Amino acid sequence: MPLATNPEPLPVGERLDRHWIERHIPHQGRMCLLDEVIAWDLAMIRCRASSHRLTDNPLRAHGRLGAACGVEYAGQAMAAHGAIVAALTGTRAPPGYLASVRNLLLRVTRLDDLAEDLAVTARRLAGDDTSALYELTLSCAGRELVSGRASIVFGTLSGRHTDGTSP
Repeated sequence: MPLATNPEPLPVGERLDRHWIERHIPHQGRMCLLDEVIAWDLAMIRCRASSHRLTDNPLRAHGRLGAACGVEYAGQAMAAHGAIVAALTGTRAPPGYLASVRNLLLRVTRLDDLAEDLAVTARRLAGDDTSALYELTLSCAGRELVSGRASIVFGTLSGRHTDGTSP
């Protein structure tokens, strides 16, 4: 399914449902891990997810969902944040690629045994047209489970920026 090509006007802070998320990030179907965007502004996004409890979660291995999979949840939140910011500025978000994860702290070993929904927060610390640095946090019932920083690089896999220039 192609991503939305025409930016939609968004009132600041409006909740966005799974349907909106799937239209604006590359992940579809079961691979879209987020249920809704519950809060956002130009610097941060907070999402809710319940897919960590699903026995058919596509990230499960050997009957469990390891805590490191929280990075993918955060990555999807960052992609949704990029789509929101692009919609607010009347543009389309460029493709983004996870370049690095630093200072990753896993305070639990798995996510699938948590009864409550996950809160996935990403806060943009710095960035420009070529990259962004986010602080990420996953929590459940007020308990921080996963935290760290992620660098996102914008562009295409062809080695050219979205405007056609070379890096």
